[in-house]
Parts: sequence; structure tokens; C-alpha cells
Amino acid sequence: MTDSIAGSSPCVLLVDDEDHILFSSATLLRRASIRNVKTLSDSREVLRFLAGETVGVIVLDLFMPHVSGKDLLVELCRDYPQIPVIVMTAAHDLETAVECMKKGAFDYLLKPVENARFISSVTKALQIFTLKSQVAQLEQQLFTGRIEHPAAFSAMVGVSKKMQTVFQYCEVIGSSRQPVLITGETGTGKELLARSIHAVSGVSGKFVPVNVAGLDDNLFTDTLFGHRKGAFTGAEEARKGLIESAADGTLFLDEIGDLAEGSQVKLLRLLQEQEYYPVGSDIAKKSTARIIASTNRDVCAAVKQGTFRNDLYYRICAHRIVIPPLRERPEDIPLLLEHFLSAAARQLGKRRPSPSPQLIPLLSAYAFPGNVRELEAMVFDGVARHRSGLLSLESFREAISRESAASSGAEQEPGGNDFLGVQFCGTLPTLKEAETLLMNEALRRAGGNQGIASSLLGISRSALNKRLRKQD
Repeated sequence: MTDSIAGSSPCVLLVDDEDHILFSSATLLRRASIRNVKTLSDSREVLRFLAGETVGVIVLDLFMPHVSGKDLLVELCRDYPQIPVIVMTAAHDLETAVECMKKGAFDYLLKPVENARFISSVTKALQIFTLKSQVAQLEQQLFTGRIEHPAAFSAMVGVSKKMQTVFQYCEVIGSSRQPVLITGETGTGKELLARSIHAVSGVSGKFVPVNVAGLDDNLFTDTLFGHRKGAFTGAEEARKGLIESAADGTLFLDEIGDLAEGSQVKLLRLLQEQEYYPVGSDIAKKSTARIIASTNRDVCAAVKQGTFRNDLYYRICAHRIVIPPLRERPEDIPLLLEHFLSAAARQLGKRRPSPSPQLIPLLSAYAFPGNVRELEAMVFDGVARHRSGLLSLESFREAISRESAASSGAEQEPGGNDFLGVQFCGTLPTLKEAETLLMNEALRRAGGNQGIASSLLGISRSALNKRLRKQD
């Protein structure tokens, strides 16, 4: 039995009584980046092997001593229906082929098999096994509602149902080597989630992040693929690219929506062929890094506009994850607040302050356009200003007021009748009616707390109280 470098992916098991067939087939698969390959020359060991290993595909010879491939095929399809079995034999017999397919074989290959045909069949079988396993795992986790590896998501604080669903899906696709596209607004934690996926994958390689937004095509090529010595002026030493640094690990491409068109073509080839050429080299290198990409842009819109390649989009989002904005999961705010208060106190060398009871309602009523990152900045600023007693609301109110003023200025167009998403149709409300509507809405968002409502309106509490008394 010959072992490959063990990975988190299910192995391909080759069963044949001819050692030279096992050696050549295993070598061919490893060269095609299917690295977890194991071989058996004795068909009697197959069932015992399956009891202790996770096997994704079995390539089975039909005519072997001891237990024939035909008999073994029946047992495998009966006891291990989730594992695709590829029959590879020298029997040029249509009746035998039909019989094997009826018994449950995934494919029937005739020796000598063309290399491309063999690799294609094994790859497709592995994909089907992986998809079935992911569906089964996702169903189980959705029913149980459990996170199996909570430590992997410790940096992403979230107890809301939306975030728990995201974590469960990440666990399901963790062991897959297919690319992942993470989308979400700025500040939602896309890189943190990519690191979590890397953690649950169990791979041996490193997590290597790179922001591709600021890279032109030449810099992108050199950064990812590396170069040979003397490849261009100034290349005095050879340099390995980030793909090589992320071997058997994860390469995280941040802001992929801003990638230049020429670089998109090179990335597409990398994903399709799993190989690349260092600058100045005509010898291809194999990539064993998993690609996770992220963007805060609407990639579908970019595809329609022609600024992002359609084929790259479908290749990169074999798995797609959308991180919900903070305003859609307000139940996570108290936990995030506690997390950032502790982190800020630790980093600033201060005693952890106690938050005011009004702080959580104030934060929950705010839309957080900068999401979790904005909340973190608010908390660190508040702790930095803190002196004694309860954590002051003043810095939080100031930050909210500044952002609200900036948003209103940016969103209101000259001559337009749209203010902060409010459309005026038909008869305009009077100033008094508009004031009443604004105050009622602010009080609703603040849960009846006048101090918080006044902060949302940008006026003092006494001014709000005075206007409310006038209404009465």
C-alpha cells in the first residue's frame, strides 16, 4: 500500500493486482494535484481499509485473484453507496460494461486509459462525493443547530441566527478545496471569516492574505506567481510567489472585485488548470493552495457591466457566503460591545469600564454603515476617553451624529426630493407634521428613551422634551 501526503480531502483508492498500473495511475493523479491517493494490490483488504479511512472514490480492476472486481463492486455499491466506484479494466466487452453500470458503477474505463479521460473521471467522481457529503453534513447541522468547531469562529462574535447559519455553512465547506467567494459590506469581517474557514479545513499550510485592489497586472503577477532570477531588470534574486507560500494552505484574495482585466485572465487559468508560470519561467508549477476571495462590490452587476469576467465569477464562487450587515443582526451588538470593551481595556492598559444602560439601545437604533469595524472604533475611542465611573455616552453620540450628518450630505442630491431614503409623494407634510413624524420615529428606534432619541435627532434632550411638551 502506497500513501500520499495526507490531506483533509477524502482519498482516492486504487485497487489493482498489477503494481505497475497502481504506480502509474497514482503518479498521474498526483501530478494532476489529486494528492491523497492510496493503493491496494490485494482485493481482500478493501473492505477492511474502508472501515478505517475516508474514501471519496474507488478505481477498481475487474479481474483479480482472491476476490474479483465484479463481486467487490456489488458489495461496495450495497454497503458504501456514497462512494463512486470507477471500473477500469482491459475487458473490451459491451455486455460486461452494461452489467457493471447496472450494478452501480460510476464509470467504466478501458485499459489503456487516456490520461485526460482518467483524470476527468476521477475528478468528477470526487466532486460528486464532496457535494453529497456537504449536503448531508449541512442537513445534520441545520437540524442540530450546533457549531462543531466554535473556537475557529471565536474572532467573529455573533449569536444571531444569521451568523450561526454562516458558521455552520463554513464548517460544511471547510474540507472542500473548491474556491470560496465571501461578499459583504465594508467592515463585516470578511477576512476574519476566511481565516475561520482555513481553521476548520484542517490543512497543513499557511493562511496567506493579499489585497489585490492596489496591484496592477505586472505587480499582481509577480506577487502571486513570483519570478526567476534575471526575469526582468532588478530581479537579482529569485522570488517565490504567494501561491507557493500558501502551498497546502489558503490564499486569500481581498477586494477581488477591483482586479484588473489582465489579472482576471491569469487568475482564471490558475483556478482552471491549478498551475502557474513564475515570471521569466516556461516551466509550469502546480498550485496546491485553496483560493478564498472577498469583495464588498456587487460582482453580479460588474459581470453585467463587463468589468468582471463571467467565467471567472462562476469559477471563483463554487461556494458563496454573504455576511449580513450589523444592522440586520442587532442581537449581536451586546456581545460585540462586551468583546470590544475587554479588548480595548487590555490594549490601552486600562480597567474595563462598565457601559451605561442607555448605550445598547443607542447602538441598536443606529444603522452602522461601517458595520462591526465602525462599532470597534467607537468602543476604542470611548474607552480611550474614559476616566471613571460608567462609560460616557458622549463619544458614541458624537460619532453617530458625525456619521448621520455625513450620510445626509452625501445622499441628498441638489434639487432632489429624496432625504435619507424618504420619498415625498403627493402632498408635502407641513414642518410641524414632519417634526412630529421624526420625533416619533426617533423615539420608536430608541425604545422610548428620550436621551437616545435626542442623539439620533442631533438635538439636546431638553430641546426634545420641550418639543414633545408643545405637542401635548
